[in-house]
Order: sequence, then structure tokens, then C-alpha cells
Amino acid sequence: MIEKRWIHFPPFTSEQEQIAQSLAESLKVSPSLATLLVQRGILDFDQSRDFFRPDIKHLHDPFLMADMEKAAERLIKAIESNEKILVYGDYDVDGTTSVALFYGFLKRIYPNLDYYIPDRYEEGYGVSWQGVEWAEANGYTLIVTLDCGVKSVDKVTVALEKGIDFIICDHHRPGDELPPAAAVLDPKREDCLYPYKELTGCGVGFKLLQAFCIKQGLDPETLYDYLDLLVVSIASDIVPITGENRILAFYGLQRLNAKPRTGIKALIQISGISGALDITNVVFGLGPRINAAGRIKHAKEAVRLLLSEIEEEAMEFAEEINKHNSERRNFDSSITEQALFMIENDEWFSNAKSTVLYKEDWHKGVIGIVASRCIEKYHRPTIILTQSHGKAAGSARSVPGFDVYEAIEECADLLEQYGGHTFAAGLTLPLDNVEAFRMRFNEIVSSRIQPDQLVPMINVDMLLELENITPKFYNILRQMGPFGPGNMTPVFESRNMTLVGRPFLMKEKHIKFDVKQNNSAVFTAVGFGMGHFYPDIVNGRPFSICYCLEENNFRDKKTLQLSLKDIKLH
Repeated sequence: MIEKRWIHFPPFTSEQEQIAQSLAESLKVSPSLATLLVQRGILDFDQSRDFFRPDIKHLHDPFLMADMEKAAERLIKAIESNEKILVYGDYDVDGTTSVALFYGFLKRIYPNLDYYIPDRYEEGYGVSWQGVEWAEANGYTLIVTLDCGVKSVDKVTVALEKGIDFIICDHHRPGDELPPAAAVLDPKREDCLYPYKELTGCGVGFKLLQAFCIKQGLDPETLYDYLDLLVVSIASDIVPITGENRILAFYGLQRLNAKPRTGIKALIQISGISGALDITNVVFGLGPRINAAGRIKHAKEAVRLLLSEIEEEAMEFAEEINKHNSERRNFDSSITEQALFMIENDEWFSNAKSTVLYKEDWHKGVIGIVASRCIEKYHRPTIILTQSHGKAAGSARSVPGFDVYEAIEECADLLEQYGGHTFAAGLTLPLDNVEAFRMRFNEIVSSRIQPDQLVPMINVDMLLELENITPKFYNILRQMGPFGPGNMTPVFESRNMTLVGRPFLMKEKHIKFDVKQNNSAVFTAVGFGMGHFYPDIVNGRPFSICYCLEENNFRDKKTLQLSLKDIKLH
């Protein structure tokens, strides 16, 4: 196992110390909790109030986004002229939730529309030629894209010649040229002054509907019924849960827990999630199942589920999607095994600073997941390629601090197509170029990646004495959510643990033990995948732990336990 680096939050300046002390007094919280707030940029009472109690009234004016006026006007014109509108979304969670939100809302007030999701394997990512042809054949004159389209200059140009207009709602980095659409909504446009840049594709679609409601004199609050879909996109697309996303996620989780729509309720039941939903169990419980529809069969199935309003029908759809997810897991597991075997049994692969693997029969729908699994074992930028329509098609994933999109861009002359962002990207290249690409990509990574980027790290927020962990401490800590990128669940380090009783080894892979520190209460610590620490701990070797706090509810008895991130032996 690679030993992880524990990276501690930089020590506070004297000014930050004073702010933390002042916050602790004004909020009547412990110094540790006040420190966590200051680390997150919360510096006074008013900011604390907004942080602990996000207010939906603080959402930005949608008309601050470039082209929003044009987009709203074009949508209204289409409705007033009874044009056929096509809602076009990507096949992942962000795309399918976007379509369900946009189509679901608009369908209630306007009947002349339909939705279209491209086939992952036949059409690929983004606006496809098949999609444009289908829209033309069926008489659509306006296409609203969601979570795609900002780089589809050629398709939008041709569609325009056929009398089809576009409103593009995207959140990916635009290329050098914007498509000639009626409106291009993308906070990442260089000329866009919208204050928050990290919306999902679903979030951009939500902002367009918000603008539409304002223009049409509709109560924007009717849109809030759709926040359960929006929070699923925010969680699953791994965007920062800061600013506007945090407000939307906060209210979305409330909706998800109090009154989820029929399709999502069925999905929650089939996922076996118990207790309150948070960002984590949306990411690991709901997201993969919604994604599985597009990976194994067709993402239209996911949209159909999300739009379903009849319980029996929704359960049928959810069960079908759950089967796809089980199938996806089997592919994921066997391909990961093959990929790791290839690395371990080839000296060049083992010693390289990157991983680029190709096998013609790997399932295209899971190669992104396999890339992530390889990074868990070999912490370095990874690209997994398979054969698709006579080409090598791949998914790239990166490690913190390394821009994989930039590295791929430097190999553009070997590629036919690529797109994505810092930590994840997709690419297509001729089969004959795979080896040359592997060598070039590894050269680029080797020349730029820092040695410490090749070692997994754990960001530790602070040292914490176990005696400071109380139900009140945890209750306030929990209110600092929703947690996710930009506001991660706090990670604590506690040193010089005293083992209480004998540790348990579960399924030869996981470890569980009771610990205390000096005169503290006894806490149960659980470390999944940390069974390799068992021999040292059972033999009494001293150790420190880093962990997150969580509540364990067993037989209606709630206790605080330590969810281990790592163990450091002394």
C-alpha cells in the first residue's frame, strides 16, 4: 500500500486567531468549531448566519449571465409561435437530471415539446449529427441543449442552415469559437460576468427557467419543486458546493428528504439507502444508478424514471435501472482486475508516471470508473481506452493538482476529438496512434508532475482531542453541511490512541476497534479497506488516526463513531 501524506491546514496568523476567538464568543461555539469556520472563509457573525442558514433569496439574478436576455426571449418567442421545441441533454447524471427538470417544468405549461438523449455508443458526447437530423425530420425549430453544446460549432452551423435554432445551456470550457446559436449560456465564457462560475449543466438550465418565469410573470417558487433533481446533478457532477451551488444543494436535500418526486423516491427505495440523504449517499447511491442506464443501455430510461409520476411504474423503471447498475458493477470489477494485472505485470507500465491502457473489448460505459479505480491503487494520471467504431475511445482521470485536460491537449495532433476539464476528460484517436499517444502523454506528465502529486494525500483540518467530541459538538458540525468539494467533511487527527479491548478484522479487509485518549470517552473506530493495519494494532504498536465523525444508528441507539481515513503507526 502507498503510504498517504497527511497535509495539515496551515497555522493561523494572529489575525485569524483573533477572528476565530471572536466567532467562538459571538456564536457560543467551541474554539475548534470556530477554527473550522475561519478555515472555510467564514469571518464574522453575518457570514456565519448565511453559512449555517443558506437563503434561497440570495440566488443571483439570472440576467447577470451573458446571453440570458436573448435566451429567455427566444424561448418565449418559440412558445408564443407554437414552435416544436426539443430538449437535448447529455447521457450522464447531469444531462439526464437537466432534461427531466427542464422538460418536466416546461411540459406543464407548453405541450409542443419532446426530449432527446444521444446514444453513448452510437452518437457519442454532445450534439450529434443524428440528433440534428432527427430534429429536422420531426419538424423541430428550436433545440435547447443542456450540459453540452458549447463546442458544437459545426453541428449548430449546419442546423441553422436547416432552420433549427439553438439555445445552449452548458458549463464546460468553451473552445476558441462559440457556436452560432440564438444564445449561449455558459458561466465559463470569458465574456460572462455571472458571479458564480461553478453551476452544473442542470444549474444553467434552472437559471434559464428562472429568467423565463421572471419574464412571464410566473412565480419562480414553482421551480423549487425541481430542486431534488438539481441537487442530484450537483452531487453527482462533483462540482464545488460553495456559493450558489451550496444554496441550491441545501434546499435540494431538504426537498429530497421531505418530498422527493415519485421516480427519485423509487430509486431511493431500490438503492436501500436508510436515514437522511446527504451529498455522499446521493453520489454513491443514486448517481451510479442513474448513470448506469446510459452506460449499459440508453439514458432515456433514466429520464423516463425521473419524470414518472405513477408509483408502480416508477418502481418498475427503478428495478430495471438497478439491474443495469448490477451489470455495470460486474463490468467495472472484471475490467479493473484486468487493468491492474496489466500494470503489475509490465515493467514499463509499473514504472511510468502515467497509466494509458488499451484493450479492444473493454466496455466503453465503465472505462471512466476503471480509470478512477486504477488511481486508487496507482496514484497517477490515468487513461483507459477501448475500441469503438474502429477508433480508440478513452476516459481520462487525474490526481489533485495535475491538469489532465491540458496534457491531453498537447497531444492534439494524435487525436481526432477530445474534451473535458482539469480532472476528467474524454478522447478519441486512430488505433494506430495509441502507442505514440501513450509515449507522448507519459513524457508530458513526467516533465510536469511533482513527486508529491504521485503520493495520495489526506487534508487534515485540525488536531482534535477526543475529549472535545460531544453530541453538541457533532450537532453543530453537522449543520456545516452540505459537505462536498469546496466544503469537505472536516477531517480530524487524534494522536497517541489507547486501544480498548481487542480489534476486529471484518471480511479480512476492514478493521474495527475501540479507542480512547487520556481520560476521554471510548469511541468505536471503523476503517474500511484498512485490514492491513490489524497485525500492528493488535500487537500494541502505538498509533495516531485521522477520521471524520459520523453518527451510527444501530437498533435505534445513536452513537458517535470515528470513520477512519488513515492510520499512522509510530
